[in-house]
Amino acid sequence: MTLAEKLGQLTMISLGGPPTGPVADPATLADVAAGHVGSVLNLVGRDRIATAQTLARSTRLGIPLVFSLDVVHGYRTIFPVPIGEAAAFDPALWQETAQAAAAEARREGIHLTFAPMLDIARDPRWGRIVEGPGEDPWLAARFARAKVDGFQGADLAAAGTLAATAKHFVAYGAAIAGRDYASAAVSAGSLAEVYLPPFRAAVDAGVAAIMPAFSDIDGIPMTAHAALIAGRLRHDWGFDGVVISDWDAIGQLVAHGVAADLAEAAALALNAGVDIDMVSGAYRCGLPEALERGLVEPETIDAAVLRVLALKERLGLFAAEAEPAAAAGPPASTDAAGRRALARHAAERGTVLLHDRSGLLPVGSPRKIAVIGPFGRDRGGGADRIGPWAGLGEPDRAPSLPTALRARFPEAEILSKAGVDARRPGRRGLAGAVAAARAADLVLLCLGEPADWSGEAASRAEPGLPGDQAALAEAIFALGRPTVLILTGGRPLIAPAVIDRAGAALMAWFGGSEIAAALARILAGDAAAGGRLPVSWPRSPGQLPVFFGERPSGRPYDPDNPFTSHYLDLPNAPQFPFGHGGTPGAFALSGLSVTPEAVGPTGTVSVAVTVASTAARSDEAVIFVFIQALKALPNRPVLELRAVERVALAPGETQRLTIPLSAAALDRLDDGAGPEPGRYAVRVGLDAERSRHLVAEVTLGAG
Repeated sequence: MTLAEKLGQLTMISLGGPPTGPVADPATLADVAAGHVGSVLNLVGRDRIATAQTLARSTRLGIPLVFSLDVVHGYRTIFPVPIGEAAAFDPALWQETAQAAAAEARREGIHLTFAPMLDIARDPRWGRIVEGPGEDPWLAARFARAKVDGFQGADLAAAGTLAATAKHFVAYGAAIAGRDYASAAVSAGSLAEVYLPPFRAAVDAGVAAIMPAFSDIDGIPMTAHAALIAGRLRHDWGFDGVVISDWDAIGQLVAHGVAADLAEAAALALNAGVDIDMVSGAYRCGLPEALERGLVEPETIDAAVLRVLALKERLGLFAAEAEPAAAAGPPASTDAAGRRALARHAAERGTVLLHDRSGLLPVGSPRKIAVIGPFGRDRGGGADRIGPWAGLGEPDRAPSLPTALRARFPEAEILSKAGVDARRPGRRGLAGAVAAARAADLVLLCLGEPADWSGEAASRAEPGLPGDQAALAEAIFALGRPTVLILTGGRPLIAPAVIDRAGAALMAWFGGSEIAAALARILAGDAAAGGRLPVSWPRSPGQLPVFFGERPSGRPYDPDNPFTSHYLDLPNAPQFPFGHGGTPGAFALSGLSVTPEAVGPTGTVSVAVTVASTAARSDEAVIFVFIQALKALPNRPVLELRAVERVALAPGETQRLTIPLSAAALDRLDDGAGPEPGRYAVRVGLDAERSRHLVAEVTLGAG
C-alpha cells in the first residue's frame, strides 16, 4: 500500500446528514474513487451506499468501505431514548431493541453504529444525559454488555448485525457545570471506579470500536490521551478493535492548545492510539508532514491500518465482490408490526410513575378528556415523541397521544389544546386550553422540553419547563380537575412545584415511535408504568450534581446539628431518588437475611428477602441490592449497586426472593486486586433512599 492508500483507510468522511460541528475536510465521492477514504458516515439509502461501495471496490486495492451512522435508539423503528430504556432495568429488553435496530440498519447497508453511549451522567444540565444509562456504573456496565451483544450478535459478518462503538471514552459526562465539550474534573479514584467500568464491560463483551470523548482530563484531551487509550484500553484491557475519533476531534487538538498545527494534532492522536480520523482531514493532510518531521513512525500507521482492515474482515466485507445493501434479511415490512410492538413494550417498561397522590390511575372511563400542553398536540409534534438521534425514524409515523386515546377510549370525547409554546414565552392559547380543561372529566397535562433541547450541544443552565409551561400548569391546577401530568424530555426536569401539584405524574422521556399507544394503555390500566429512575431527580439546580453514590463525610447530615453537611434553604435529598417509580405502596419488603454471615474471597452469599404485593392489580416489583463497605481506605460510597431483580406479583401475592451475591461483588468497580477483608452492609430496597432499606451484614475474610 502507498502512504496515501494507508491514510485513506484511516480517514472517515461524511457524505450526508446534519453535521455536528465544522466540516474541515469536505471530501467527496471523488476521494472514494481515488482510494483516499476508508469509511463513510451519514450516507443512507441502499442505492447511494451501493454506488459508493462500487467506487471503493473499483480502486487499485479494491478495499471496501465501512458505512456508519448514529443508530442510537433505533433506525426506522424508534425505541425510547437510552435514559428512558435504562429506566426499564431490563438487560434482555436492551439487547432485543439493539438487535431490532441492527437488523433494520444492516438491511439498508449500514455496518457500524456510534452506540452505545456509556457516559456516567450525574448532572442533568448536560444535554447528552439523554443518550446514556444514567448515574450508576454498575448499571451502565450491564447496559454496555446488553447493547454490545444486541448490536453485534455472535458474528459481525452475519445478517442483522452492526459493529458497536462504545463512547465517549472517558468521563465526558463529568463536564464542568454540565456544559457540553467542557473539561472534566474527576479524581483518579472516581475515574477508575465510576467512569471506566462501563467501558471495561464493553471491551469484555467484544465491542468492535471505541470513541474518545471531545473533552479533556487534567489538561489532556481524550483524543490525545495515550495513557488511557494506548495504556489502559489497549495494553491493560487488551482491546484490539478500532478507535474512532469524534467529529473533527483530531483537528480540534489545536484549539485545545496541545498542538501547534494539523501535523502535531495528527501525531498526538495516532500515537495515543486513535485509528480513524472522523472528518477533520488531519490524517490525510497532517500525517505526511508528521512523518517527515519525525513525529510518528511508519509502523504506528501500519498498526492502525491493520486494525481497520481487521474490522472490515470481521464485518465480512472482503467475502464478496459486492455487498448489495438489500441482501441482508427480508423486506422491512414483513416484521414491522413486531418491531412496533417491541417499541410499545419498551415505552411501557421505561415510563416512570413519579407519583399518583390522588389515586387517578387507571383513569376509568372518562366521558371527556382534555389533552393540554405543547406535547399533547393532535397534529405534528412527532419529533418530540421520537426524540434526538432518532436515526431514520419518521416523526409523522409516531402517532399523537390524542390519536392513541381515541383508539383506546372510543366512547370518550378527546379535546386537544397546546395552550403555550414549548420554547418561548407567550400565552395566546392559554385561555382556550383552560376552557377545554374546564369542560373535561380528566385532564392530561403534557409538558416537557423539545427534542432539540436535549442531546449534543443542548446543555441547559436551568433544566426545567421552558416557555410559559409553568403558567399553563398553574392555570390548569386552579380548575381543580383530576389532572395527570405527562412529562416529555431527555433528563430529569426540575419543576418540583408543578410535579407535586399534579394528581399523578408520569415521566415518558422521549418514548419513541409507540409512546402514545404505551401511554394510552398505562392510563387505561392495560399496562403498568414499569420504569424506575436510573438517575436521581433533583429539586433545584443548586443541588447539582446529585447522585446516590456519594462518599461519606466526617460530618454527615444531622438535623439536630447545624455543623453538618446540609443546605440552609433546601433538603439534601433529591425530589425523587434513583430507582423511584411504580405504584406507591404497592410492595412491601421484609425478612432480609444474608447467609452465610461470613464468606471467603471466592465464596458466595445468598441475599433473601420477602416481597409482598399490596396492589390491586398484577405488577412488577423492582428490588435493588446495594452494598456498603463499613471501613475502607480510600473510603467507599455510602451505597454501591450490585443487583437488580424484577419480580412479577399478583394482587396479595408474596414471594421469597433469593439473590446470589459473590464475594467479588463486594469489590470496588475498578481494576483492583480484589475486595478488602472486613464488614459490609447489604442493603435492600425499592429505591436508593437509605432510610427505607432493610440492612444486614456480611464479613469478608482474608482467605
